[in-house]
Amino acid sequence: MDGRFVGAVLTTGIYCKPSCAARHPRRENMIFLPDPAAARQAGFRACLRCLPDEVGRDRVAVEAAKAFIAASEIAPSLEQVAAHAGYAPHHFHRLFKRETGLTPAAYARSLRAERLKAALEEEGSVTSAIYEAGYNAPSRAYADAERHLGMTPSAWKDGGRGVTIRYVVMGSSLGPVLVAATAKGLCRVSFDEGEDDLRRRFPKAEILPGDGALSALAGQVVQLIEEPGRPVDVPMDVRGTAFQQAVWSALRAIPAGETRSYGEIAAAIGRPGAVRAAGTACGDNGLAVLIPCHRVLRGDGSLGGYAYGVERKKVLLERERGVD
Repeated sequence: MDGRFVGAVLTTGIYCKPSCAARHPRRENMIFLPDPAAARQAGFRACLRCLPDEVGRDRVAVEAAKAFIAASEIAPSLEQVAAHAGYAPHHFHRLFKRETGLTPAAYARSLRAERLKAALEEEGSVTSAIYEAGYNAPSRAYADAERHLGMTPSAWKDGGRGVTIRYVVMGSSLGPVLVAATAKGLCRVSFDEGEDDLRRRFPKAEILPGDGALSALAGQVVQLIEEPGRPVDVPMDVRGTAFQQAVWSALRAIPAGETRSYGEIAAAIGRPGAVRAAGTACGDNGLAVLIPCHRVLRGDGSLGGYAYGVERKKVLLERERGVD
């Protein structure tokens, strides 16, 4: 909640950010104000331990750095980004990752990958799309595309042509589960889907039945559905924007048996105003259960939506909480 309000101590005249490590005062000695400016206007001074004024400054600097990266034709170096923000490079590297969930370099790569994705949908040729997205060499574009799109630029543009996707459908207590994978890892886990659904997503990919290795991975997915909270280590081939990746990372950080609100997810990735976008990113999750979007509730504590039905979401949460 840092940056969203400050707490002021009536007995000391000091205001702090919520995460301040100093000893907590008695509740009757506390008031809460919307920001440091309001606290100073009320006659309080900043805590020298948690430096609450720096929170707003840090976030402004990160937003400025994101705009600088987005406006740069060639991805700037860490030193250039930090200098633009007015911070030392190593300090700003930690700060940027804390606020966004990504390093400046990873953020720049994700932006370019998204531009490439958009350009591939509009440009007449793959080469034109690569340079339109800001790459100065096709090799870097292909490397980023493999990571963010899950396939080469030409394959993405051509409906998955040249990509092999294997799949199996296994039974579970919550219904049939589709588990599909590229050579890199699982790319789709969903309920009530099958081969036809995969072909609609990738009409020109080679869709094949799964082999023994994929069946073993799918078995782990089903075990996770039946016994939530068990450790599962499976390779994933996840495609998404920088924002989506940050949201999905925050989802994976929610322990089994716990839930978060969409607002808490947005705040966790340093975007407290992007609650609706965080909800959309949850809905775009293609790896049900493995990326546990079912652990996110509405702000009022109600279940909210779920791509595979609210009843399934309810059962998954009950199992994780140990409710029979």
